[in-house]
Amino acid sequence: MTTIDVTEYMQTVGQRARAAARALAAASTGRKNDALNAIADRLDADRARLMEENRKDLEAGKEKGLSEALLDRLELTPERIDAMIEGLRQIATLPDPIGEIFDMKYRPTGIQVGRMRVPLGVVGIIYESRPNVTADAAALCLKSGNATVLRGGSEAFHSNQAIAAAIREGLEKAGLPADAVQVVETTDREAVGAMITMPDYIDVIIPRGGKGLIERISRDARVPVIKHLDGICHVYVDDEADPKKAFDVALNAKTQRYGTCNTMETLLVNDTIAADFLPRIAQALWEKGVELRGCEKTRTILGEKCLAATEEDWDTEYLAPILSIRVVDDVQQAMDHIEAHSSRHTESIITENISKARRFLQEVDSSSVMVNASTRFADGFEYGLGAEIGISTDKFHARGPVGLEGLTSVKFIVLGDGHVRT
Repeated sequence: MTTIDVTEYMQTVGQRARAAARALAAASTGRKNDALNAIADRLDADRARLMEENRKDLEAGKEKGLSEALLDRLELTPERIDAMIEGLRQIATLPDPIGEIFDMKYRPTGIQVGRMRVPLGVVGIIYESRPNVTADAAALCLKSGNATVLRGGSEAFHSNQAIAAAIREGLEKAGLPADAVQVVETTDREAVGAMITMPDYIDVIIPRGGKGLIERISRDARVPVIKHLDGICHVYVDDEADPKKAFDVALNAKTQRYGTCNTMETLLVNDTIAADFLPRIAQALWEKGVELRGCEKTRTILGEKCLAATEEDWDTEYLAPILSIRVVDDVQQAMDHIEAHSSRHTESIITENISKARRFLQEVDSSSVMVNASTRFADGFEYGLGAEIGISTDKFHARGPVGLEGLTSVKFIVLGDGHVRT
């Protein structure tokens, strides 16, 4: 496509999405749930096709030299297809937020004033690598009454189009407009530029991908953006931590999956227990192939096998089997380090001291803050949202995993009985 063709194509996509949004906003909960279950059924029936189309993307990705972390994000395993289907069915069982009326109060004039939850309208989602985002995003937008325009990465083009076909069939089977979910059918990068500059058709943009993509969208968009730039997540092991809990959480937070935004990138360990704890956790991490980069105290304990951490390491989201380690004096120094280097995504403290735990929860300024739990739980599915459309580290509108409620707005409603203002 030429640039003008892409622009015209995206304008058409936007117009269709806006028209579909009106129909979807009026759709009953039952019809939306029927569509979600129909999409799940179609994905289940299309497993072989999904795997075949995904294989094309994986082979192309290997030829292009994509990293192992990116290939992992790209792959559709049977288990990940199961998770997509389960996510759709779980979202179908969740309460429908649309039309909820709350905070109704009588005013001295006799009118009642309250608020009603309504869809945002049209949600544009730009994402890389993970094809499961196509199903997750479509499901959440559908249940929350939003039309959506999805622009996946070129590396997952075949996978995304196969999922899109199942979504269209499910929508049509339930009697909803197929244009309620549109997956952009061109890999031309001009499509992204068009999406983020169409405020007449798109109400909000949610980017999911690398820091460079999100920075570009945040800089150039004429549409509001819900975003997080990166996931520099910390686990602090306190001197009053249970040793087994600390070991299990730290190992899981780093090695359960490397290429996710909620993976631990920096481990902070209290100086009092460092000499005992660090050799044990380091050995387990090394056995899993994790490269360790530590501060001077860490290297004194672990030796030269642990590389020296640079200032840049504390600010790096590796998305790889690499971990930075720093020994700190106390919880205050741990929080000071987090304040200086965190991306405001997810932080966890391992401690049996309730006062320290409460202080950590209150003072650490991130979208998810945990006690005695792996950062890998910072996920919409694990939070009971059914799935997530992204993580927001912003403080306006939505923060943390964005599920159904994060995809809605509210409007004031007024009930009267012929009331006039005097």
